[in-house]
Amino acid sequence: MKHRERERETEESRSTWQAVLLFASNKMDSENNESGVCGCCGPLRPRYKRLVDNIFPEDPKDGLSKSDMEKLTFYAVSAPEKLDRIGAYLAERLSRDVVRHRYGNVVIAMEALDQLLMACHSQSIKPFVESFLHMVAKLLESREPDLQVLGTNSFVKFANIEEDTPSYHRRYDFFVSQFSAMCHSTHEDTETRTRIRVAGIKGLQGVVRKTVNDELQAIIWEPQHMDKLIPSMLFNMQDSEDLDRAGHPSTPSGSVSQDGEENPAALAESCFRELLGRAAYGNMNNAVRPVLVHLDNHHLWDPNEFAVSCFRIIMYSIQAQHSHHVIQQVLNHLDTHNKNTPRARAGIVQVLLETVAIAAKGSVGMIPESKRSDAFTFESENPTPPRLWLGPTVLEVFNTLLKHLRMSVDFELGESSRRNSSTSVSSGRGKESEERIVQNAIIQTIGFFGGNLPDYQRAEVMMFIMGKVPVYGTPCHTLDTVKIGHQGTKRIQTMLLSSLIMVTSGFKSKSMAAALPSPFLDPLFSISLMEDSELRQLVFEILHNIIDRHDNRAKLRGIRIIPNVAALKIKREKISKQDVAFMKKHGQQLYRHIYLGCKEEDNVHKNFELLFTTLAILTIELANEEVVIDLIRLSIALQDMALANEENMPMFIRCGIMALVAAYLNFLSQMIANPPFCQHVSKVIELRSMDAQHLLPEHIFRDKCPIPESLDKEDRLLYFQTADMAECLAGPGYNAERLSVPYVPQVTVLYTVGKILHRCKQRSRDRLTRRKSFVDTISLQVDIVSNCLPDKSQLAEEITFETLKKAIDTTGLEEQEREKRRQVMEKFQKAPFEEIAAHCESKANMLHDRLAKIFELTIRPPPSPSGVVSISSGHTQHQSVPVYEMKFPDLCVY
Repeated sequence: MKHRERERETEESRSTWQAVLLFASNKMDSENNESGVCGCCGPLRPRYKRLVDNIFPEDPKDGLSKSDMEKLTFYAVSAPEKLDRIGAYLAERLSRDVVRHRYGNVVIAMEALDQLLMACHSQSIKPFVESFLHMVAKLLESREPDLQVLGTNSFVKFANIEEDTPSYHRRYDFFVSQFSAMCHSTHEDTETRTRIRVAGIKGLQGVVRKTVNDELQAIIWEPQHMDKLIPSMLFNMQDSEDLDRAGHPSTPSGSVSQDGEENPAALAESCFRELLGRAAYGNMNNAVRPVLVHLDNHHLWDPNEFAVSCFRIIMYSIQAQHSHHVIQQVLNHLDTHNKNTPRARAGIVQVLLETVAIAAKGSVGMIPESKRSDAFTFESENPTPPRLWLGPTVLEVFNTLLKHLRMSVDFELGESSRRNSSTSVSSGRGKESEERIVQNAIIQTIGFFGGNLPDYQRAEVMMFIMGKVPVYGTPCHTLDTVKIGHQGTKRIQTMLLSSLIMVTSGFKSKSMAAALPSPFLDPLFSISLMEDSELRQLVFEILHNIIDRHDNRAKLRGIRIIPNVAALKIKREKISKQDVAFMKKHGQQLYRHIYLGCKEEDNVHKNFELLFTTLAILTIELANEEVVIDLIRLSIALQDMALANEENMPMFIRCGIMALVAAYLNFLSQMIANPPFCQHVSKVIELRSMDAQHLLPEHIFRDKCPIPESLDKEDRLLYFQTADMAECLAGPGYNAERLSVPYVPQVTVLYTVGKILHRCKQRSRDRLTRRKSFVDTISLQVDIVSNCLPDKSQLAEEITFETLKKAIDTTGLEEQEREKRRQVMEKFQKAPFEEIAAHCESKANMLHDRLAKIFELTIRPPPSPSGVVSISSGHTQHQSVPVYEMKFPDLCVY
């Protein structure tokens, strides 16, 4: 027992002395000199401290002791549980040296930390990392640029280390803030400022690499961090001297300049690309929004070169299936900045165009496989696949663009009205031209966006845009045309039709019924009847894009007498049954609008060129034997209209129609390869070239071409004769007998009333509200149609010679209308509905006459050609003929 008590006392005394010596060692260690020697208590210090002290030489200029560093590294690898203590002790020494401005020892400590980090890869490294990050934070907080760069370099090395297990508690908020501040350094010395900015960008790049792949660090994508990261990169990218290279996928972006110094702009761009490339589906909005805010804060939309380069980088860096997120963000930004300056809005729209263009290049994989084969129909054997798929957001995109187009027109007209009322003319014109820039940018974006959609989606977009076009006489629920007036309405019509041209460019459809449905075709043809040559030109160009499925328009460009059509190598296919049905349904509508479009008084050379191209494309794409006969009848009707001149057309228009008929019949005769027909057409053209050159397109459309005062109707050899052409086409294949039936366009009451209303609306500036005008138009149509259909039992008593004579005498109402413009305006604005209806009905006497003749033919047999006509009691009496000898009009034959 005594022996055990003695041993216990010995142990207690030994423990007491060890505690005293340890306390003394720690006390002296805190007051030790630079070498870290503890006098007599030095050997009693922990080994890791002695190893750490030994790596610091007496003179810091000698650098890190390699042999002692190897011992410390071996000890740390052998005893990983000591890593946290080593790190804490190194951090303690580094903090003390920073305060005492012993920067040599600071460099040695950071070098030792870097080597320990690279050598140790165990789970025990986690506590050591905390000490390491604490030391890096100390260096970043200092005001010395060298220490900031030193801490950044150490952090970058740490960021490149892949840890085996994720960190649950580590946060990088401080480093994001500090590195972002370094990116905005304003140091007086240029070289120092560049070094600090480069270090800040590298630090942000290290944060990105360390956090984006760690699911536990998803907080880095939150707005408070993205609002620091991305503006810091963009701020340095602004200083780039070569914006043209920025964003191009094939251009190498070097981070080192020619003199060996690192380029902050190129390095920031590389970091920006890396960040966007790692962005997931749910993080795209947080990544793009700071870009838009930065461009707003620094007024970089005008000029927008930098904005375009930024979004090029974004679109080329992100994954293809995320492109629509960027497009949607730009659209939303355009909505929120709809009252910015015109150039700023134009810059946003141009950026949108750039994003759409890039998304269209490499996003074929965005289209679901289930919709790649069945939904698309192509004409060629190796079709170009559809390139852009945006799902349900397509119409939303177009709706937004059209809304801003309308707003731009409002702004333009508002500036124009204010300019007229003020003395500052030059500034008003400048703002107006700036709005035109916005409008043109929107049109290009709409056209390019629609042109890169799949065909089935493009057809929906065509219908959507067509529904936005304001058309007189038809209800339009999408654009209110009251405030913008006639000038604004025409402007919107022109721009929307221009965008339709771009959308329909390259559109291929095997079925014309699917490409030109009635809801699309009817309003399009309504626009073709407006008294504006520019609008009619746009309509025919749209038709060319849709109907020309074999790209033959370039070969037919320019109205001329083609000597050898075979040399053009026209591409064509046999007309399908679907297209035959389409022509039976809509053929007369096409012919009517071509016929009516030819006699418009404001037609110019381009109008006749487009009319010729339209007739030629119809012949190539949709003409069978029956359609060929109809087109010949149409041509003869145009010739007769120019000769008769019942509507007092200008001589240039009459000669232009003659030249159009000659050019088309020359083309048609060679296309159907009928030698007698070709010979007849060539003979007429040859005679015209000798005696009447003004009837040929090469001469009448030439500048300063002499125009005769009248056409020689007696010289029948100068004109195409129906009988001769019928004789040439007699035989199998063509029903030449139909050529003897004159073509009469199906001019409806709706067309007549629509033309009258259009002219009145065009001349009046103070019109009624849009809703009332549309209601009046529809009411007029219903009332006039009902008045134009009298009871059959009373028709024979109403149609007399006196009534017909009276109808002919009232054709001068148009001249009276021109003389009484104010009265007409007041009548349409203030008169009751019944009076307006009666007035419009009097304008349609010519049409009523034709309808009455048709009704008369359907009620009783027509007069015999050799019959006797007698007049008694003011009524004409005709001798009847048998029913089987009656010749009904073409419109009444089924």
